[in-house]
Amino acid sequence: MVSHLLGDVFQFYADPRNLARITPPWLHLRMASDGPLEMRTGLRIDYRIRPLWVPQRWTSEITVWDPPHQFVDEQRRGPYRRWHHEHTFRAVGDGTEIRDRVTYALPFGPLGSLAHAVFVRRQLEAIFAYRTRAVHDLFGASPRER
Repeated sequence: MVSHLLGDVFQFYADPRNLARITPPWLHLRMASDGPLEMRTGLRIDYRIRPLWVPQRWTSEITVWDPPHQFVDEQRRGPYRRWHHEHTFRAVGDGTEIRDRVTYALPFGPLGSLAHAVFVRRQLEAIFAYRTRAVHDLFGASPRER
């Protein structure tokens, strides 16, 4: 939970260019889409990332857009067989509760399962832990999370 109002927090998330501000530097995330990016259902956003030093393209599509409470991005091109990321926002007093729910599947069958067990799961946990810290640095943690 952060100590800013729902509208302010959602507005930050509504700008896809802010993703780089809350993504660990070791992922080398770079926006590849040109021009204005107005969030809406159907918007496709192109990124470049380098997890494990391997350059990859990632295209996500906004499949649900319900300001200021929720949006969903789904991978259309990238390292996962399936990636569904639901972002929800809820006003709590003078702050905002932010929740991420990710469901995903890796490609390559048993090899993908091994990769998940060896490093993907830990990498995702590290990414979202970093994101939580970055969002708290930007907006301030709620008093009960300090």
